[in-house]
Amino acid sequence: MATELEELVGFLSSPSPPVKKAAVEIVRDLTGSEDGSLSLSKYASTVLPSLSQLLKEKKEVSEPAAEALINLSLNSNLAAKMVELGMIETAMDVLYKPDSSITRLLVMLLVNLTQLDSGIVSLLQIEGEKMQGLFVTKLVRSFCRSSDETRDDPFDHVGSILVNVSKKEAGRKMLLDSKRGLLKQILRQFDSTSPLRKKGVSGTLRNCCFEAENQLQNLLLISEFLWPALLLPVAGKKIYSEQETSKMPLELGSALSIEREPWDDPEFRVEALESIYLIIVQEAGLRAFWSVNGPRILQDGYEDEEDPKVMEAYERVGSLLVHGSGTEEPSSSIETSK
Repeated sequence: MATELEELVGFLSSPSPPVKKAAVEIVRDLTGSEDGSLSLSKYASTVLPSLSQLLKEKKEVSEPAAEALINLSLNSNLAAKMVELGMIETAMDVLYKPDSSITRLLVMLLVNLTQLDSGIVSLLQIEGEKMQGLFVTKLVRSFCRSSDETRDDPFDHVGSILVNVSKKEAGRKMLLDSKRGLLKQILRQFDSTSPLRKKGVSGTLRNCCFEAENQLQNLLLISEFLWPALLLPVAGKKIYSEQETSKMPLELGSALSIEREPWDDPEFRVEALESIYLIIVQEAGLRAFWSVNGPRILQDGYEDEEDPKVMEAYERVGSLLVHGSGTEEPSSSIETSK
């Protein structure tokens, strides 16, 4: 005889809309507790495909189904089964339907599923040569489109997906591919007023800089966006003169010549400095850094810094600048006697 839970899971596929709606709401509520999720996990082979199908229904059913899947995907074993069942493909399909009403929830589900290597591979579509990169390109386009900053943008969380994707070499290579131009688009969001977006851009850029040894040329091709994203968070409060900014990329020089909002979160500053370090370890990266007056900017930023972890990151970069390149004197490098 079927248990109550088995019957409940069976009702997720009921032809009766009221029964289906009631069942999915109960399942959603069960996933809100550890015990409930554990009980449902025993029926994963039935409950996960059923919930996946319900994502395609009207909002009154698709919303609780998506919420249930988000809760269940916190369990790595269940998340892995979701990826096996093609949940990423389903989520992307529903996400880009014109009448999609659960955008934010689907993006959050993708954030959880791309915590897994298999989820990243699925999103990158590595095994489908013709479709490779289509999902990521769509998400980047949605992330970068002009958004009304006064309201909650459902695509803000795409930044977290991009951070996850860029943890894998294949993801970094895709984002750095100059023909796709994805990182260039992402970097344009670095000055967003949304902390979530900024965090996504910062983390993605830092991960991509781990490819600097092999992909430095592609990074430097987008210098006009790269250096503002890396240097503005760590430039301190100083307002630079026209003479001082004349050698800098236009966007960087313009931003440094006016009063600006400080980057309060020390994590942003640490990530920017780690990215700079990864670039200037390469000789050509170091030359490029000197050419935009990077050492001077860091010196001024260091003088304003008070956070010990950020100061340590400045000093690590400074240790490379002692043997600086270009026409500047080595004394321009960061003093560590603060």
